[in-house]
Amino acid sequence: MLLIAVLIGMGSLIYTEYLVSKLKVEERKNVELWAEATRLISLPDTIQNVEFLSTIIENNNTVPVILADESDSIISIRNFDAHKSGDYKYIRKQLEKIKERNKPIVNNLENGHFNLIYYKDSIILTMLIYYPYIQLGIVIFFILVSYLAFRSSRKAEQNQVWVGMSKETAHQLGTPTSSLAGWIEILQNKYPGISITGELARDVERLEKVTERFSRIGSRPSLTKEDIVSIISRTIDYLKSRTSSKVKINIDYKFDKAVEVPVNSALFEWVIENVFKNAVDSMEGSGEITVRITETEKHALIDISDTGKGIPKSAFNKIFNPGFTTKQRGWGLGLSLAKRIIEEYHNGKIFVRHSEVGKGSCIRIVMNKDKF
Repeated sequence: MLLIAVLIGMGSLIYTEYLVSKLKVEERKNVELWAEATRLISLPDTIQNVEFLSTIIENNNTVPVILADESDSIISIRNFDAHKSGDYKYIRKQLEKIKERNKPIVNNLENGHFNLIYYKDSIILTMLIYYPYIQLGIVIFFILVSYLAFRSSRKAEQNQVWVGMSKETAHQLGTPTSSLAGWIEILQNKYPGISITGELARDVERLEKVTERFSRIGSRPSLTKEDIVSIISRTIDYLKSRTSSKVKINIDYKFDKAVEVPVNSALFEWVIENVFKNAVDSMEGSGEITVRITETEKHALIDISDTGKGIPKSAFNKIFNPGFTTKQRGWGLGLSLAKRIIEEYHNGKIFVRHSEVGKGSCIRIVMNKDKF
């Protein structure tokens, strides 16, 4: 549509240029006729029809004209702003502009004297010159508005589908999760010495959190100030026991006090999980992951580094797009969800801090300490 608009505008511009060139020729002929009538009527012994010549002079009511003598002193003007026609400086300035655009018409008089007629494009001609540009601008404006409206509508439609799927997933997970929680409670009561029930209970608790996460999609989450170090620690502890022993996990954060930020802990844990699992996948189950937390006056900075395959620079932004994945399995929604949770819900930032193909990557999460 934009291309068609440009073609229409260019076609209009070319045709208008053609009309302008023809109209300029006609206007010069009219000014020449006006100049000749002015010359003839000024002759003392003219035998021409004075009334006819006066009519020619009076009929020029569109082309601005300045009549000057051979020394460039202004004799008379016509079709300029009536409120400024008595302003000598204004007329001289107009004369200098006209000299840059159009050659004057020389009006030869008696005894070798002559007058100069300066003129500029009429208002109609000026409007015609700018019309195609205005037309093209309006067409492009409406196409951009239409595109933004379409994009917004499409995004709203996608969000509705996404929210619907999330609510249905939460609903489907709810029943078996509650059932599992009941069975684990029975096992703990009947066989209190079995340690595995503790791990099963943690998994059920995790399932309940996943269900809660999906049920919250589509609604604005509430944020409360919590210690972000504590949230990350318990998330990493849970993931450690469910990650291959070939993956070494390094923790690099030591704080004397809590690092509090406004956060929805259930959703933020989801972000850490997604970035962590993405790092494990990039290393194909063997390598080293380092989680580092630092802080500034206004922000908490979380860096999750891995020794995996790395990300080419061309894909730094693409990895956060829905559906983008380099894995044979998966929908490519993990990092997209992480970006949405951090940037839309927490007003933070998530991006590839650095990466080198074959050596590994570092994803940085920036969280604001103050509410927004």
